Amino acid sequence: MNNFLPTAYFRKQFVPFEDANISIATHALHYGTGAFGGLRGLPDPADPNQILLFRLDRHAARLSSSAKLLNYDLPADKIQMTIEEFVRKNQPQQPFYIRPFVYTSDLGIAPRLHNIEKDFMVYGIPLGDYLSPDGVTCRISSWARQEDRSLPLRGKISGAYITSSLAKTEAVESGFDEAILLNSQGKVSEASGMNIFLVRDGKLISPGFDQDILEGITRDSVLTIARDLGIPIVERPVDKSEMFIADELFLSGTAAKVTPIKQVEIYHLPKERPITDKIRETLTAVTENREPKYQDWVFKVRLDG
Repeated sequence: MNNFLPTAYFRKQFVPFEDANISIATHALHYGTGAFGGLRGLPDPADPNQILLFRLDRHAARLSSSAKLLNYDLPADKIQMTIEEFVRKNQPQQPFYIRPFVYTSDLGIAPRLHNIEKDFMVYGIPLGDYLSPDGVTCRISSWARQEDRSLPLRGKISGAYITSSLAKTEAVESGFDEAILLNSQGKVSEASGMNIFLVRDGKLISPGFDQDILEGITRDSVLTIARDLGIPIVERPVDKSEMFIADELFLSGTAAKVTPIKQVEIYHLPKERPITDKIRETLTAVTENREPKYQDWVFKVRLDG
């Protein structure tokens, strides 16, 4: 219990984390009929009474859209206000991760989204580096990324993460840190919970939305930063062999931030990563509110207000 922030938002009120419990008969537990978000926060290095949240508005909007896919009307402003109050209640003193979650909260056995109760909860956990900032090793998973025609991939639907879980465990138990999933067409899609980028000949390349990727908020941030730095951007299908000969390769995500890939299967990537390093340095500065150009990405929550 000590690993979690002490207060959670549960059943429309703030309660001690250990009291935020669901029944074993909860519908979402059995059918994966939930959707989640994830965002990082950290104490403002310049003001100990202020917390910085990265792109809170975008995270709230995406979770609201995910809720719609579950036939649940949950306005983005409701999510955002709840998260602000959650931060004030917890008074975090170190970098942390917030997990908002919408789900079918009824007790029942019929798989459905109509005529069923839904709810919204928030909890958090202190979090430093999710993956090694020095780089990770990856294998190409034997599991394929789902298609949008079978799962609504524009939302972070909890049931979809069985594939991510299978891929991650397969990778780790075979000696790698992370998995890279191909889509049904055999093209590179994403990692177990992160988007992927290549650098070749000075260009930043990433699979586009037509490759069954999640619409990552960190991914969008990376593309914007790269564009502003004058780095050419290409969004297109990517073959797996391109990863083996890339100049640089990295993952992006809320938990992963920007994490270099140092090896894919038996192929080692170059140790020099000038574009990755520049993007990572800039993104870190943005999250710490040290880049005036991107101040609208950083939402400030006063702990004494």
